[in-house]
Amino acid sequence: MKAMILAAGRGERMRPLTDTCPKPLLKVRGRPLIVWHILNLVKAGITDIVINHAHLGQMIVDALGDGSKYGAKLTYSAEETALETAGGIAKALPLLSDGIEPFIVVSGDIYIPHFNFAECLNTLEDKDMWGNPHPLDQRDVAWLYMVKNPEFHPQGDFSLSLMGLKNEVRADMQRLTFGNIGVYRPEMFAGIQAGTHAKLAPILRNYADRGQLGGELYRGEWHNVGTPEQLAALNTPIRVSAPPHLSNDQTH
Repeated sequence: MKAMILAAGRGERMRPLTDTCPKPLLKVRGRPLIVWHILNLVKAGITDIVINHAHLGQMIVDALGDGSKYGAKLTYSAEETALETAGGIAKALPLLSDGIEPFIVVSGDIYIPHFNFAECLNTLEDKDMWGNPHPLDQRDVAWLYMVKNPEFHPQGDFSLSLMGLKNEVRADMQRLTFGNIGVYRPEMFAGIQAGTHAKLAPILRNYADRGQLGGELYRGEWHNVGTPEQLAALNTPIRVSAPPHLSNDQTH
């Protein structure tokens, strides 16, 4: 399985930092955001990685190179202007898939230091638990990793049920936010002409309505690093309180 890291965004809310540095190269806890992803993908055995870029894109290429220093093989998909998420994936599709094999896509500006990408490898199965092929119009075309609704997005994106992700809001289903980590079948993007702008959300909602969008709740550490203040908070040293001094009359 191959993976794609989305790194073409301008990062407007992160200005002025992103005036001179692409957002995925901003460091969290001593390491660029995008490098966290590369290392975790390689750890899971996923070494063939495509990175799209637009704003200050050459800085990303210069910083990461061919990926050999991380144990990865990096390929780049350059965009003159950012094509939005679905547009960027569609342009990179020939680099990502043979037209059949699913692939992973993760946003380059989220911080998920402990995410295990090995869990993505078997999320989109062509057969059910009894070994029978899923009908093409019933199988999941994407598997999304959801997170609990952050303060900046309290309404969430989809409701999670035993039957997958749904658009409707119901009391018996948990409303969650898409964590910008997903596994996709290439057929989702085959109808988008390479080089055109296209958003991902309408495509996902369409498949949710058709009952072909799967997902699960990710409970690990997850941060959408959107502002300089958020970045600074993540980089604030963790203070460990020193143990209280033992009094003179205490024994060991």
